[in-house]
Amino acid sequence: MKLFAILSALMFSRASAFSIKAARPLNGRRSFTKSSIMMANPTAVFDTSMGTFKAEIYLDKMPVTASNFIDLAQSGYYDGLTFHRVIPNFMAQFGCPKSKDPLASDAGTGGPPGGSKYKNLATGEEIERKGGCIPDEFEGEMSNLPGTLSMANTGMPNSGGSQFFINVVHNSFLDYFDASTPSKHPVFGCITDDLDLVKTIVAVPTSRDKPKTPVVMNSVKIEGL
Repeated sequence: MKLFAILSALMFSRASAFSIKAARPLNGRRSFTKSSIMMANPTAVFDTSMGTFKAEIYLDKMPVTASNFIDLAQSGYYDGLTFHRVIPNFMAQFGCPKSKDPLASDAGTGGPPGGSKYKNLATGEEIERKGGCIPDEFEGEMSNLPGTLSMANTGMPNSGGSQFFINVVHNSFLDYFDASTPSKHPVFGCITDDLDLVKTIVAVPTSRDKPKTPVVMNSVKIEGL
């Protein structure tokens, strides 16, 4: 009897650990409210000229940054752009509108139109990209681990826009909570499928960190919304 009681207690404690909570049964049926179910984060599908990789976008933890990325992706903003900066054993940078011309010398300096707006998908709040930039979102202390997507910026506060980079090694010195350098780059997603492809992209022949043969982003599609 004592063993049975212990097993029953363990089963109860495990069952109570689930994040999905059921409402009271009505007419013998279990019902769930929309707010009681934790929705899965969306997935971004990156179709490049060298293959396809996928990433989870942290809408739950980084709604301001993730919503900006999702809005740009859904509008087709990223389609046809190229990776303008790739460095082996470091990262691949992408998202500058000027990189649509792979020969552009100023690729890496562009961003969304100033004054453009998007919706915070978590709160419904409308956010303006002042000067083409979004507010810094330093939340969660997620490190720049291999495979993470992180916001690029100029080093000044609130200077991120459309550009981001994908870490292929652990670049902890880029964490906003790492005091060893002034760099502050918040993570807003992580590759879930084919990080090896990104490692292949950063290893292509380059000239001044720009791929000699352009690596084109055919499209970025958002799934799960």
